Amino acid sequence: MSPVDEASVLNHLQRRRHLEEMTSTPLDVLVVGGGVTGAGAALDAASRGLRVGLVEQRDYASGTSSRSSKMFHGGLRYLERFDFALVREALRERNLMINRLCPHLVKPASFIYPLEHRIWDRLYVGTGVFLYEVLARLASNPLPWHSHLGRKGLERLSPALNARGGIRYWDTVVDDARHTLTLARTAAAHGALLANSARVVGFDDDGGRVKAARVLDLESGDLAAVRTRAVINATGVWTDDVEGLAGEHGMDVHSSKGVHVLIPRDRIDSQTGMIMRTKSSVLFVIPWGQHWIVGTTDTPWSLRRAHPAASRSDIDYLLTSVNSSLTTPVSGSDVVGVYAGLRPLLRGESEQTSKLSREHAVSDRGNGLISVAGGKYTTYRVMASDAVDALAPYMDRSIDRSSTADIPLLGAAPADEDRLHSRYGTLTDQLTEMIAIDPNYGRTVVADAPYLMAEIRYAVTHEGALHLDDVLTRRTRLSIETRDRGTDAARPTARVMADVMGWDQVTVDRELAHYEARVRAERDSQAQPDDRTADAARMGAPDVRTGISE
Repeated sequence: MSPVDEASVLNHLQRRRHLEEMTSTPLDVLVVGGGVTGAGAALDAASRGLRVGLVEQRDYASGTSSRSSKMFHGGLRYLERFDFALVREALRERNLMINRLCPHLVKPASFIYPLEHRIWDRLYVGTGVFLYEVLARLASNPLPWHSHLGRKGLERLSPALNARGGIRYWDTVVDDARHTLTLARTAAAHGALLANSARVVGFDDDGGRVKAARVLDLESGDLAAVRTRAVINATGVWTDDVEGLAGEHGMDVHSSKGVHVLIPRDRIDSQTGMIMRTKSSVLFVIPWGQHWIVGTTDTPWSLRRAHPAASRSDIDYLLTSVNSSLTTPVSGSDVVGVYAGLRPLLRGESEQTSKLSREHAVSDRGNGLISVAGGKYTTYRVMASDAVDALAPYMDRSIDRSSTADIPLLGAAPADEDRLHSRYGTLTDQLTEMIAIDPNYGRTVVADAPYLMAEIRYAVTHEGALHLDDVLTRRTRLSIETRDRGTDAARPTARVMADVMGWDQVTVDRELAHYEARVRAERDSQAQPDDRTADAARMGAPDVRTGISE
């Protein structure tokens, strides 16, 4: 293993070592939050030569960054609001991911926009798509131009769509959790210290300046002080809470719930994804392995943020919306998996969350706590760069400009259809070597999903997974890609984790009980009629990490 590969390894031993290093030597910056923006900020700061630590109260990407629509895209619908700068910026970032930063993780995918009216609808939508692609080509767009489809062309590509014709254009699909994890590992390879399951519970200040964060180790229960020149708060919907720990009023971040459902690929007869207009927004049907992801909803959420709940009304809304454009409807019995996430939006003049700003903001009130919030998954790198730029007044030396546009993520390699390569890139050899030593690791975990036992072990030895839920929900997608929501895979997965981490039977039983309770609570919430009853049902899902209540 090369020194870079070795430095990128995340596991329970590395976590303990990095926490000790964070508490023994002062940092230049502590990043709070292990989502895509926090991981991006850690990489950006470390690559500029700063001494960086990152703490995440649950797991990397456990919040919004594993519950998105799983696309790098420019946001075609934002053109209707004349957000040309936002769309152009997002398209530039999308193209950067495909061309340089992580081509192995990003898969081009086409989408059809169905047309109901032959002339004016085609002219209106066609003009918007053309402008979208012109903006993309200002930033080295590698994707094909759009094409117009008549009724016969539509029937050939997407018999499932009930429309007079359509316009086919291209964007990309990405596993958001895997991308965020790869970003975190890349930050570690550049010298950042990382610890998941570590929660900031307070700040110490000196003359009005933050000088240390009090960090609770949610695995051991130990509390320690991490001394730092500055803090970057990249906690998404928890932004205001973290600012409150420092006595600040907060940025006024608003939570919007987005729900997605997974439907088997053979239930919608199409060779391409789809984008459909709804009354309030747009609906995507996104190709995802052997499934379609259908989403998303966009509704205000003011209840528990740790476990946003999907209700029956959310699922019914998605099915009704997609069925309005399909020749053969799908039903609730077709739904394999469901996930709900919260978008952190900056509050605007409108209370309609679909109209709140998707642009980001950086807040610095001069006390060493810098908050970054809002934005889109696609533009995480810009958000991270802006947050690190804001560190300059707190450092004892000048800092370089961001160079992350030229830093490929760990494993970066040209796209390949091989499943393992599309997840691990050049690191695939580390898994194949494991299988060569013990062929049992070449077996699938369960019959109805492609994940190998080697991937389970690798998630623990190299990817920082500490708990069963980390593996089944984020290192793999067994929790949403199998009808049993990963419960059949739980026991064999726990056996592998126990072997690596030294779990006794009591720990194994606790992990299994926690995961099964989580699945029951999610199923219960999805049977409830609305958000409040669904949230009450979801409260039955415990968190295996100590000290987590919200």
